[in-house]
Amino acid sequence: MDEIKNIDPIIKRLRRIEGQIKGIQNMIHEGKYCKDILIQIAASRAALNKVGGLILENHMKDCVKGYLENKEDDKVLDELIDTMIRYTK
Repeated sequence: MDEIKNIDPIIKRLRRIEGQIKGIQNMIHEGKYCKDILIQIAASRAALNKVGGLILENHMKDCVKGYLENKEDDKVLDELIDTMIRYTK
C-alpha cells in the first residue's frame, strides 16, 4: 500500500478547506446571500479537488512504479484504473 509523501502541504490545504467549510456554516447561520454561499461552496469544492488531485498523483506514481517493476501483475494497473474512475465521478 502506498503512503502519501510530503503530507505537510496537503494537511495545510485540508485545514484551509476546513476553515472554508466552517465559514460556509457561519454564512448560513447569519443568513448571508445565497449567491455568496454558493461561490464559497464552489471554492471549497475546487480546493478539495486540488487535494484529491495531489493524492491521486502520488498514488499514480507509486502504482506505475509498482507496475513497471512487476509487469506480469495487471492487478496494480487494474487498481489504478479503478481508483481513477472512482475519483473522477
